[in-house]
Amino acid sequence: MSQDLIGVADDRGVWLSVNPAWTRVLGWDAEEIVGRTSEWMEHPDDIMKTRSEIGNLADGRTTFDFENRIRTKDDSYRTLNWTAVPENGLLYCVARDVTDQRHMEDALRQSQKMEAVGQLTGGLAHDFNNLLAGISGSLELMKSRITQGRVTELDRYLVAAQGASRRAAALTHRLLAFSRRQTLEPKPTVINSLIMGMEELIRRTVGPAIHVESVAGGGIWNVLVDSNQLENALLNLCINARDAMPHGGRITIETANRWLHERAARERDLPPGQYVSMCVTDNGEGMSRETVGKAFDPFFTTKPIGVGTGLGLSMIYGFARQSGGQVHIYSELGKGTTVCIYLPRHLGDAPSESPATTEALAKARAGQTILVVDDEPLVRMLAMDVLEELGYTVIEAGDGQSGLAVLDSDARIDLLITDVGLPNGMNGRQLVDAARKLRPGLPILFVTGYAENAVLNHGHLEHGMNIMTKPFDLEAFALKVRDLVAG
Repeated sequence: MSQDLIGVADDRGVWLSVNPAWTRVLGWDAEEIVGRTSEWMEHPDDIMKTRSEIGNLADGRTTFDFENRIRTKDDSYRTLNWTAVPENGLLYCVARDVTDQRHMEDALRQSQKMEAVGQLTGGLAHDFNNLLAGISGSLELMKSRITQGRVTELDRYLVAAQGASRRAAALTHRLLAFSRRQTLEPKPTVINSLIMGMEELIRRTVGPAIHVESVAGGGIWNVLVDSNQLENALLNLCINARDAMPHGGRITIETANRWLHERAARERDLPPGQYVSMCVTDNGEGMSRETVGKAFDPFFTTKPIGVGTGLGLSMIYGFARQSGGQVHIYSELGKGTTVCIYLPRHLGDAPSESPATTEALAKARAGQTILVVDDEPLVRMLAMDVLEELGYTVIEAGDGQSGLAVLDSDARIDLLITDVGLPNGMNGRQLVDAARKLRPGLPILFVTGYAENAVLNHGHLEHGMNIMTKPFDLEAFALKVRDLVAG
């Protein structure tokens, strides 16, 4: 009479007996199931993990909360949640049909996503309207002061407009991080060294009322990560911890190696394997379960209006997921919060750091030519003005086909600068692929406001490619061009 599927199998997973619920739920008769494993019924994407779980059972480990999809006689699939116990060479198994429950959970998640989209667009419009008001107002007043001949007053408006544009760039950067569409430049990184280099900045940022302690695990594995983004994530977590302790407290930064087996990895929504965790713990106000559930939503914040955008944790979440890891929050009201970033282990060695040097911009050598391909005339104009001022010869093109025609000519080209999203059927990556065939070894600089994952290999740059994200500092742009042209 059981509504759950009950069965007994040997240690290879061959079914010895099944109850009538198998026929009611899946449509297969007992004679079609007994004497065989269930591999022929399993969804192709679930076969490997099911075989692995049967291996765990054969080794004496109990199965709890394992899910896979089993094919019915009418060629649809049902999602089953399994509990199984090994004993005396046999596997005693119970499976509950959770298909309808999972469908309802998916519908709820979709509803929550739409609510988050509404919150996102509202918050984005609010913040950008404020920034645009600062930029447009400053430009209008500069125009007015120039007309009046009061040019000595221009600096204050210039500084205000530049500050607003930088904040707008930071806002879009965080949105790209949340959506996991930022372009990362991962490299082997020693997390303990990164934290050590950040400690003084963190202490100055959180203030004297908060004690900062670093607990570095021994023999911490390397990770392959964009170290600048990891530094931003760490600083954001410490700022959040500071805000949760208005009367002072303690922040603990801790690292550890983690070997996540099937169950632990499933709980953290990660593949099984080796990870490095970086956890930031405070003894502040803590969060309710409802707040924890919304903590990664963009523009969700518990801070007063005007104090925070709510993009910090969403940015950290997007960065961790794009890096192959995960973020988890453990919190209790009145006792504090721990936020842990899990990053996959990298088996390669981390490179030694060399001190950075600042060099003055050098003028181009005679004849050095740069091809600029961008469909936005304003961007082309600014790039050309900067490059021509440095002495480069600049050729411009408004789409990929026009750029390709230049590359296929006899014109000298020392560097190709191209947007990623180009019109008229050829995007920037396709243009670069064609350019490499026509001119092997040609340096490439992508300049883009939206680093499309499909074009840039899931957000990671391939060897020989460089990128700058719009909007960018023109001096940094000039330095990058100089380095690329110089090889």
